[in-house]
Amino acid sequence: MKSKCIIVEGPQGCGKTHLVNYLRENIPASNLYRLSGQRDKSEKGKEKSKKMYFALLNYMKEIEDSDINLVFDRFFFTEEVYCKLGYKDYSFDDVYDKLLEMLGNLNYDVYYISLYLKDVSIYEVRLKREHHNYQEFSLDNSINQQNTYESLLHNIKKLKNTKVYEIAVDNFDEAYNEINKILEIVNKKLGS
Repeated sequence: MKSKCIIVEGPQGCGKTHLVNYLRENIPASNLYRLSGQRDKSEKGKEKSKKMYFALLNYMKEIEDSDINLVFDRFFFTEEVYCKLGYKDYSFDDVYDKLLEMLGNLNYDVYYISLYLKDVSIYEVRLKREHHNYQEFSLDNSINQQNTYESLLHNIKKLKNTKVYEIAVDNFDEAYNEINKILEIVNKKLGS
């Protein structure tokens, strides 16, 4: 049986941290990778991001037979979204396409989970906290990010090793129940 590679993406304030922490606590033999993009928004930042993501995918290739499940809180998809929205001074499209191809060739069962909110007004509540990120947190930014993540799904669905799920996280218990079914997680606390 192949190991799972679970990639959780979504806009700021959608609930990624809650869901990723839940996955790490409930999937046996799993490593959690909480990624942050480069602060450098120039072409040098692009090269740094490219180097980081290629190294990470090569590392994943090296350990694909280790029986370790990988859980990612953000991945190179965030870099693509931020570049498409103009948060960076460069395009990441060329690198993104190569990284997508590499991901599609890994020997994992890949689960790409795109989080969103049906009621976007919830972003305002969830974004009211202290942040150390370099990208401004705002309702408009989160809505734009949500729409841009959705635009990536068509090409991600083409990957032969990848299953794509869109999960609303307006209600965390409902989201946990949905993720339990998708990943066949047995959680005694939730009665699943």
